[in-house]
Amino acid sequence: MARMQKKSDLPTKVCPRCGRPFTWRRKWARDWEQVVYCSERCRRSKSTRPGAADEVG
Repeated sequence: MARMQKKSDLPTKVCPRCGRPFTWRRKWARDWEQVVYCSERCRRSKSTRPGAADEVG
């Protein structure tokens, strides 16, 4: 059986949309290199700078 890892020992990335750090998840195990956004909401907006999708005009 596999040993448990501390959450602080898992790899992290920073979301280019919201700028928040997010941690590795088990469902991303096979394609962690391709994971870019922290959530579906950020992936759908695909803005490169925080707050750009909220601007009007």
